[in-house]
Amino acid sequence: MPINLPNLVTWLRIILIPLLIGIFYLPDDWLSPGGKNATACAVFVVAALSDWLDGYLARALNQTSAFGAFLDPVADKLIVAAALIVLVQIGRVEMIVALIIIGREIAISALREWMASIGKSKSVAVAFVGKVKTASQMIAIPLLLYQDDLFGVVSTQWLGTLLIYVAAVLTVISMLVYLRRALPYAGG
Repeated sequence: MPINLPNLVTWLRIILIPLLIGIFYLPDDWLSPGGKNATACAVFVVAALSDWLDGYLARALNQTSAFGAFLDPVADKLIVAAALIVLVQIGRVEMIVALIIIGREIAISALREWMASIGKSKSVAVAFVGKVKTASQMIAIPLLLYQDDLFGVVSTQWLGTLLIYVAAVLTVISMLVYLRRALPYAGG
């Protein structure tokens, strides 16, 4: 396992997972419910920004590695799954939405692994619909964690819920796109 700055940033994202979860288990006299929401939102935003940062550093410092290429998407999926599970637990996301998003991530990861094993990984490269899905969920999750009005006008719960449903629909569509791309190779 190569130890370099980009991989350390990725490990930071993984280390933030128990913090994100633990925030909501703190006693209210340690951190108010609003403080928990804001802190969890900040932790998730730091994790999301660290995803961009580790990729930037890997390219800028010429420190790309096979291990980093493996660990980065794993860290992304873990932090999103943890956040969705917390949001289900505290009643801000429907379980079916979380199951659709998490289930798709597992299925597509397995599909990509299989396609790579038969030398066809480019067939399931990230599609535009997958990028829009990711953007939608990465905006929705911090809004749902924050759960307070922005500027006294915008309901983050309403907007976050709308975006997480959009992400769930795009999740299904993107999974169908990837499965369709892989279908020609399923017989061999």
